[in-house]
Amino acid sequence: MNRGNSSFSVDLSNLTSWLWPVLFLGLLASVGLGWLVNSILILIGLILIAPIVAFLILRWWVNRNLITGPCPVCATEVTGFNNTQFFCPNCQSPLQIDNGSVHRVTPPGTIDVEAVDVSVSQISSGD
Repeated sequence: MNRGNSSFSVDLSNLTSWLWPVLFLGLLASVGLGWLVNSILILIGLILIAPIVAFLILRWWVNRNLITGPCPVCATEVTGFNNTQFFCPNCQSPLQIDNGSVHRVTPPGTIDVEAVDVSVSQISSGD
């Protein structure tokens, strides 16, 4: 009777796209394979959560091990990881960060000496 009238037509394409997964899940639940669905959902959850947790752990580790301090030779601000050796970008002297402070690396047997500026005063002779 109303074959040409489009107001009574129903679009079932969206419904059928959801019908098959719902029927499949219902079949799994009735057979007793709900554990399979649960394990798949847990696996999807782990895949979504693992990168977030890994990023937070990496950020904590970098904040804990990245040290910034002055170069002992030229006083340039240098940044490096704790317990690593690197070169100063300004003076190219070898540096090492130990326990949160920057030290100059010297070969074994080298004595590191600090120079002190001493002012000279003349002593007058008592003639």
